[in-house]
Amino acid sequence: MPTATELMQSIVERHAALGLDSNTDPAALPADASPHAIGYAAARRLGFIPADAEVVASAWQRQSDRSGRFDPDAWPCEPADFGIPAGPRIDAFAPCPPALGLYAVLPSAEWVGRMARAGLPTVQLRFKSQDAAAVRAEIRAAVEAVQGTASLLFINDHWREAIAAGAYGVHLGQEDLDTLTASELAEIRDAGLRLGLSTHGYAEMLRADTVGPSYLALGAVFPTTLKAMATPPQGTGRLQAYARLMRSRSLVAIGGIGAEQLPEVAASGVGSFAVVRAITGAEQPEAAAAALQQRWDSLRAAQAGQGR
Repeated sequence: MPTATELMQSIVERHAALGLDSNTDPAALPADASPHAIGYAAARRLGFIPADAEVVASAWQRQSDRSGRFDPDAWPCEPADFGIPAGPRIDAFAPCPPALGLYAVLPSAEWVGRMARAGLPTVQLRFKSQDAAAVRAEIRAAVEAVQGTASLLFINDHWREAIAAGAYGVHLGQEDLDTLTASELAEIRDAGLRLGLSTHGYAEMLRADTVGPSYLALGAVFPTTLKAMATPPQGTGRLQAYARLMRSRSLVAIGGIGAEQLPEVAASGVGSFAVVRAITGAEQPEAAAAALQQRWDSLRAAQAGQGR
């Protein structure tokens, strides 16, 4: 019979695609022979931060208890093993399409209008300014810019202004969940806004899911210079694991994604991918956006065909 250490090593070897060099604890060993202890040590060896390793370990324990056996091949992916309830939450935010497609994150209302007229299905205004009046004006302009188009507009951070302007939704980060009160979240929900939340691993996904958001953003998948990240790039191995777990949710892959990465991102099963510089940094943004959307649609159609 394999020892606890041998079972841990088996997990590490069989799920090497989930491993990251950063945050790794190469000396981690199981504290005992329980699935929780083995799973935690394996997750730490694979480079999961302690909070995420604890989530994985608890899921291994629940999965083993449910199935009556410990299987190193079976990386946990059932929502129930992570404490995720089946079906939508009673107090969930309004739903958005499960497949948001090409999701462009844009710096101004002018860019929002350009991409909406170019036919992009989903756009986000990420306008950075310390001038409150300028923020309000830019958000109003962005809402006006998508009128008459099929684009869904999310506003980054400024949820009160998004409500006032009549935006489709708002996108918030984990740090916003630290500061928002329950009544403020209810205010956003009661206004009918869709809510997207950024996540960077298992623990943050579970925390975000308790709010019942309209979509979860998973990343950063690849290296990005757009903003300083508290966690390293997760890679496509983890993206696939996250997408399997959250398969009933609307999911957006984000971080360093361009045309070259689309096949791997599409293979993960997410319904959307977010880009910034792949569009705003292109010589011909409309053409670049059209090419990305066409490629994505082709990849998704091929997957659907294989699924049949």
